[in-house]
Amino acid sequence: MHYPLSKICFVVLACLSSQDVFSADKPTQKDENEVETLLITSTPLLRSVLESSTPVSILSGERLEKNQSATLGETLKSVPGVNSTYFGPVSSSPIIRGLDGPRVKVVQNGMDSSDASRVGPDHITTNETSTATQIEVLRGPATLLYGSGAIGGVVNVVDNRLPDTRQDGLSGKASALYDSVSNERTVSTDLNGGQDNLAWHFDAYTRKTDDYDIPEFELEDGDLVDSLENSFIDSQGFSIGAGWIGDDVSASFSFGQLDTDYGIPGHEHEHEDEHEDDEEEHEGEDHDEESHEEEVVFAKMKQDRFQSVVNWKNLSGWLSEVHWHNAYTDYQHSEIEDGEVGTTFTNDSFESRLWGKHAKINGWQGVIGLHYNDSDFSAEGEEAFTPSTNTSSSAIFVLEEKESGDFLWQLGARVERVSHKPDNDFFTTSEVDANFSKLTYTASSVSAGFVYQLGNDQSLALNYARSERAPSSSEIFSNGIHISTSTYEVGAGFELLVDDTDPDDVEFSVVQSSLDVEKEVSNNIDITYRIQTDTLHANVSIFYNQVDDYLFQQNTGLEFHDHEEGLEEEEHDDDHEEEEHEDEGSPVYIFSQQDAELYGFEADIDWHLNNNLRVNAFTDYTRAKLSHSDDENTNLPRIPAMRFGAELHWEKGNWHAELGAIRYSKQDKIADFETQSDGYTIVSAAFNYYLSLSNADITLFAKANNLTNELAKVHSSFLKDTAPLPARSFVIGTKVRF
Repeated sequence: MHYPLSKICFVVLACLSSQDVFSADKPTQKDENEVETLLITSTPLLRSVLESSTPVSILSGERLEKNQSATLGETLKSVPGVNSTYFGPVSSSPIIRGLDGPRVKVVQNGMDSSDASRVGPDHITTNETSTATQIEVLRGPATLLYGSGAIGGVVNVVDNRLPDTRQDGLSGKASALYDSVSNERTVSTDLNGGQDNLAWHFDAYTRKTDDYDIPEFELEDGDLVDSLENSFIDSQGFSIGAGWIGDDVSASFSFGQLDTDYGIPGHEHEHEDEHEDDEEEHEGEDHDEESHEEEVVFAKMKQDRFQSVVNWKNLSGWLSEVHWHNAYTDYQHSEIEDGEVGTTFTNDSFESRLWGKHAKINGWQGVIGLHYNDSDFSAEGEEAFTPSTNTSSSAIFVLEEKESGDFLWQLGARVERVSHKPDNDFFTTSEVDANFSKLTYTASSVSAGFVYQLGNDQSLALNYARSERAPSSSEIFSNGIHISTSTYEVGAGFELLVDDTDPDDVEFSVVQSSLDVEKEVSNNIDITYRIQTDTLHANVSIFYNQVDDYLFQQNTGLEFHDHEEGLEEEEHDDDHEEEEHEDEGSPVYIFSQQDAELYGFEADIDWHLNNNLRVNAFTDYTRAKLSHSDDENTNLPRIPAMRFGAELHWEKGNWHAELGAIRYSKQDKIADFETQSDGYTIVSAAFNYYLSLSNADITLFAKANNLTNELAKVHSSFLKDTAPLPARSFVIGTKVRF
């Protein structure tokens, strides 16, 4: 159908003119965030989003609950500049502007989550979103407070487990939902109470799913699948906290525990074939469902976490207040194959941050602090691919700011000492001649920026950061099969010796490299424009990031084969022919270092068309490539494509409805041994009904995800060709606040 331009203009003008009927009060729908009142708790200066020289997004309230998913990466994937690693629906971590893994710091109430999610995409983060009050995303380097592991950004999951305000009586929330795509059942609760100076907190959740449905598609071997086998989740957790809140001194303590079993997709098809072969060889024997389930690869994760904070306020002298944060984490993650433990990862870590806020000096106010972290990481078992390593770091940092007319100036610096001490016995058992001494790095970072007020409702922010990152232990020392990702991983501390004299039988060996693994050095510039009126909120950011000695996991094109089982002879009863075949090998990935540059933009807009209608939209784009390379292909691997999303919200009385879509572009800027990813569009809809009963506010909700049942393969995923996004799903649930 063709619509004349005059009619289109008439509709647009009608929408614009309808703003005249707004009341003097700013219109606000129930799922909106009041950005001017949201404070960034991940910075000690407690500025709002509008006062930050670096781009920041905060998910809270209804918006956080609407985006809630089983994994942190999927919860945040609609935030501008943030994508997901997506190792199937069971595990995904945030990607910020094309950077992930050890470059993105994931913290809980400002302290490192201390799990194994930075080691591999199959490892889940231990941050639960159903009990969070807000999630903060700091784009670009945020190394000054959190260390060199935050060279790409920070994700801070905030909850109430450390009470910091007095409360009389009881308040809280509870929620329950059901999702048809996986038969998911999730229930969570968050309770807070207190009397006089005492405050307490309790939260808990449980989540169970079956395997996820996916749009039917054909695998490389010709089989049709419509379910992602081995993608179940069985998870539960709780945290308790208590605090004494005084006028000048307060102290809080918490304990939290998570216990999760989850499947690891990507292995079940191979095991099915083995199971079928076994049935043919042992015809007539019983093979029950339980024995079949033992053949899948899955993980068992458990974490115990203690956190504390002590605050001294209203001090006399140079320091006006002092804060001391501590966290101890006992983490264990086991990968189980064929019913037996293949690898067990553990991480016992202790972190402490002590900082104080000083009085103004020539108009400058800020904080100075000390930061210490010690981690004993181990990987034990026949399938361990990285050695046990003790990593410790100590740092001093300073953050300063000054208001001068329409300018808010922000400066910062950090000096950090990082050391890795691996257990060299690991390389003896892996038959690699390697002996690493203790490796020590000094990482220095500085930043400078300003926020300039262009008027009452507009601002321009600019920030420059030079950040140094010490390589993580797994990036240096990895050497072996990672069963969950079905890859052979080689750290940057090694080099490959390749024998390709026989093109049909290429062999390689791994030896310790004579070259040092260098620090990454990032020079990042951010420019952000913001406008905020009664009816319009908009943000536009552009960035450029030059990274020297960028570490990335590169597919070498080689395959690792278990030569003891590599060649087999099959005898066929019908013709007694012998057929020699080679087992399917695991691709070999090596951590390489080259200079790289990443640049792009993010933009989002929230516009009230009238008192009932509002539209929000966002777009983002990251281009990532090697700066200097002898190869023609300079693209970095697994970089998300450009995307655009929009939602139309309607609200009247107790009803709220929305319809939205996100378009992911085709990704054809690919690295060697990558394949292109087709573009796709995900359409969703939601309905909420709000009501009040006595002292409780109740929300009944229904959502539909992937309405068109689109086959969507995530380019940033190691499993993009076997684990697409879930099929069409319907979610129903309720939330209660009191």
